[in-house]
Amino acid sequence: MSVTSSSQVVDRSQASEDYPLTPVPLDARKPLWSLAPLLMGFALTSTTLFAGGAIGPAFRFSDMIWIVLIGNLLLGAYCAALGFIAQKTGLPTVLMARFSFGNYGSRWVDFILGFTQIGWYAVTNAFIAGALTQLLGLPSWFTTVGTVFFTYAFCITAYFGYKAMDWLSRIAVPAMLVLIAVSLFIGFRDAGDLGALEPTNPIPFTQALAVVIGTFISGGTQSTNWSRFGDTSKNAVWGTLLAFFAINGLLVFTGAFCTLVYGSEDLIQAMATQGILLGGLILLILNVWTTQDNTIYSFSLAGTNFLRTTKRHLFVLGGATLALVMALSGIADNIIPYLLLLGTVIPPVGGIIMADFWLHRGGALPSLDSNIPAFNWAGVISYIAAALIAYFTGNAGLGVGPVNGIVAAAILYVVLAKLIPQPIANTTL
Repeated sequence: MSVTSSSQVVDRSQASEDYPLTPVPLDARKPLWSLAPLLMGFALTSTTLFAGGAIGPAFRFSDMIWIVLIGNLLLGAYCAALGFIAQKTGLPTVLMARFSFGNYGSRWVDFILGFTQIGWYAVTNAFIAGALTQLLGLPSWFTTVGTVFFTYAFCITAYFGYKAMDWLSRIAVPAMLVLIAVSLFIGFRDAGDLGALEPTNPIPFTQALAVVIGTFISGGTQSTNWSRFGDTSKNAVWGTLLAFFAINGLLVFTGAFCTLVYGSEDLIQAMATQGILLGGLILLILNVWTTQDNTIYSFSLAGTNFLRTTKRHLFVLGGATLALVMALSGIADNIIPYLLLLGTVIPPVGGIIMADFWLHRGGALPSLDSNIPAFNWAGVISYIAAALIAYFTGNAGLGVGPVNGIVAAAILYVVLAKLIPQPIANTTL
């Protein structure tokens, strides 16, 4: 798929909304030094620390290092492969799904990706308000006020789009990395002989890999929202690897390390113990902001594709308001298991898109203006089967559930795309 001169008119009209329904034109692409910090800021999320906390006490220190490296290499490779396709086509995941799921079928992808992101947006805003209330010893009513404040504050950069998120990440990511490095330095000083520590809560190797990969694979499936802005495929791939191999790996390691040394995966609490609470609070705010604006931005793109509208700004504000209702009503606290379930069944989407691009279409996608069937049944059936495989094999400890889902989806799609004829349908919905 190429950005043709005829599509440039459409692209220009959507420039202020960050091209929600068209490819990003070549003259709007960004270099690595712009793209990488934005993706890295997205990956710098506190929830990844909890994944590290789960594997820290389960293995010897040297074995834990290998799990972090292997798990994040698999995660990074998956996200980088999607990033390559996004850069080549200029499209995010929700638009690529039109070809592999169909015009109507892709709306399921919009729903699961959008709902997952808005759910985590609600959960995280409530979490940071509660965490600040506890850390600073504030009255309980601050949790409610803080939830309202952070809900709208964190969506400001997402409202203005790539440029605002870019500048925030350029400032925040180096600051966060310095603070993490300082904390780890102090932690190694306090740790003693890590090699002598014995596992206290062992878990299977494959389960540990599933935890590491599952930390951010649902977010990684939507990292195409930014890798589509890459000026070259090489930069899109490297920017994605820096985020989902290096940065996600660093946070998994940090969560595991803090658990071994301080008995908790909470880095901010560890920094308070180390006597650098102010640095911890700065890290907490920047950490959440650079992930939350990416989260609500992802919701806005899923929403615009679902309703076929270019009004991305309205989805940012509307999504934030919906998240606020979820947070204040307490619904968000009860949907975490559902969000984790969606994280298991989302990876097959990426497997199908990759198979459609490379194996079925030979490394190119048609124009979005071409006739696309309402449902691509090869994609729909492959997705249902692969999601079930990911769920049941993961729960049974048979390999790594998310990886099983990706591989199964790709294989099934290639086979079914040859067996099921693709009907022609009007693209105007």
